[in-house]
Amino acid sequence: MTAPASPTTPRFAIRALHTASTVTVYQAYSPLIGAPAARDGRFPAAWKRDRMTWIKPSFLWMMYRCGWGTKEGQETVLAVEITREGFAWALSHAELSHYARGVHPDRATWQRGLRRSPARVQWDPERDLRLNPLPYRSLQLGLGGEAARRYADEWTVSIRDVTPLAREIHSLVRAGRLDGAAALLPAETPYPTDVMPPAG
Repeated sequence: MTAPASPTTPRFAIRALHTASTVTVYQAYSPLIGAPAARDGRFPAAWKRDRMTWIKPSFLWMMYRCGWGTKEGQETVLAVEITREGFAWALSHAELSHYARGVHPDRATWQRGLRRSPARVQWDPERDLRLNPLPYRSLQLGLGGEAARRYADEWTVSIRDVTPLAREIHSLVRAGRLDGAAALLPAETPYPTDVMPPAG
């Protein structure tokens, strides 16, 4: 489950469900894309490899974004297991999606980096079980161009439909059974990486 906020929780850190060789990220799609992706373990032809796609290591941030799988076009929640090598490649080729004073020398430098980078980084407030914001940030990683193609065709190890899990957890939250809901959350822990994307 997502670690509770504490004075020692870093404001910017990657937390994820991960193994020695993979990391799990989440996306939500319409059933037109989500169902065949989960069935076949790969994204279908309808999935556009020339568009920016955003992956989230945080299950609860994904629930916030897709409304527990209730928002139109986001009814199918996918857990996509990708290689750690691919994830590291994306992190090392990422630029912040916004200009941050103190991170970039100036706005022009940031814009040049953004044009060259096939990946985008956003840090958004992590969420609790009621989807309220927490005082530390969760990574969103946008993949475009070469990164999106590699994600779909090289890095993806497995794709699972976790919509039933999302609905079960949501039902427990609505019933006020937060301990039961927390017990079902994916075991997201600090992700060890030598490559840390920019934060700001």
